[in-house]
Amino acid sequence: MRHAMIAGGTGGIGQGIAADLLAQGWRVTLVSRSSRAPELEAAGAQWVSADCTQPSACAALGLRGPVDALIVATGGHHRIELMKETPQGWREASARALDPVLWLAQATLPGMMERGWGRILSFTMAGPRAAPMVSAERVARAGLQVLMRDLAALGAPHGVTANCLKLGFVNSGSSVAPTHLPSIPAGRQGRVEEVVSAARLLLSDQGAYINGAEIPVSGGYGV
Repeated sequence: MRHAMIAGGTGGIGQGIAADLLAQGWRVTLVSRSSRAPELEAAGAQWVSADCTQPSACAALGLRGPVDALIVATGGHHRIELMKETPQGWREASARALDPVLWLAQATLPGMMERGWGRILSFTMAGPRAAPMVSAERVARAGLQVLMRDLAALGAPHGVTANCLKLGFVNSGSSVAPTHLPSIPAGRQGRVEEVVSAARLLLSDQGAYINGAEIPVSGGYGV
């Protein structure tokens, strides 16, 4: 039975992927600081409390046993005009986007490489070339894309892939302001299940030759 560890798996897209993997017969460990998902736990998921921005917490997670797929769906929105950005806000945007992926990969990727199979999946965002109101988050997410390519290069000779899904506006519990809809060529928000279907391929044996990719799931937004 394959084992997936999902950081940020107790809500939104992470929760959707967790439910899909459980339905496929995977063992699932959900990782968050405090939020839980009783429905997933009732279906067999295990919940662990950890702050994935901390290297020691991630190293401890890696000692819990073999992980075949690492999905990092942590983050959050950081919206402030670039010229009003603060040192703390800038650092926190980077910590949310980059740190969990790096520390969790350090804890789990060596085991995947040793066993000859593994999947790492993270999420970035589609959007226009310039968006000064979310600059810190966009810079951090650009760094995430570089990090994922490097993980892909490390893992590829050992049967491990690392990919990003590049998301547009997805209705994962909050609505999109009507003013944004004209900028989405599809004319609507995405659905969580549409992201889950893309993740399902990347986490499967059929996705073995997709590596280092940034795949838009955005209804054309940002193209």
